[in-house]
Amino acid sequence: MHLAALGKQQGWWQSYELANFATYVGLEADAVRVKDYQCTVIPGLLQTPDYARAANDVIVPPPTEERVAEHTEVRLRRQDRLTQEPLLNFWVVLDEAALHRVVGGPAVMRAQLDRLIEVATLPNVTLQVIPYSVGAYPAMDTPFNILEFDDQVPSVVYVEGLVAWLYVERREDISTYQRVFRQLCAIALNPQESIKLTARIGSEYKRA
Repeated sequence: MHLAALGKQQGWWQSYELANFATYVGLEADAVRVKDYQCTVIPGLLQTPDYARAANDVIVPPPTEERVAEHTEVRLRRQDRLTQEPLLNFWVVLDEAALHRVVGGPAVMRAQLDRLIEVATLPNVTLQVIPYSVGAYPAMDTPFNILEFDDQVPSVVYVEGLVAWLYVERREDISTYQRVFRQLCAIALNPQESIKLTARIGSEYKRA
């Protein structure tokens, strides 16, 4: 009922042509905490403009220049939640592969990893990286977001696919995702070690 009432309000994202993704942006705007696991790409909330544009350029079917610009703008506006009240508590776990995958070229990646390190210093942001040395681990090929809310609103898990978006709402399924996320945090490097690894990989892009 709470989310339905909010749905009657005009959100900033409703002026964009986001199709089904508008639902996620609306939920994220009302969330107090997001737990994000990504195995191949940097999360949208942490992307630089150049990285976001490069990521949008490879969407199938190819988007127009206007659509790329619009999607990039939406990603950047979503990032306001990290620095403006009410602050979003954002906890992200990244596979090391996301730091090595060259999206947009070495210069773009250098700036992107610098951005990761900068944002990781915010008190409401936690960054952890799962190093290659860990080997196999749960859900290593299934990125997902857990959105948590205030006011007794139950959590929602968002899983994005190539042509479809899945919202998991069953309490038992959400508990499974929560348990997996805790396991990912346990095997990942701690935040300080994660920043050091990110900086080391970033220095390789600078040499490139």
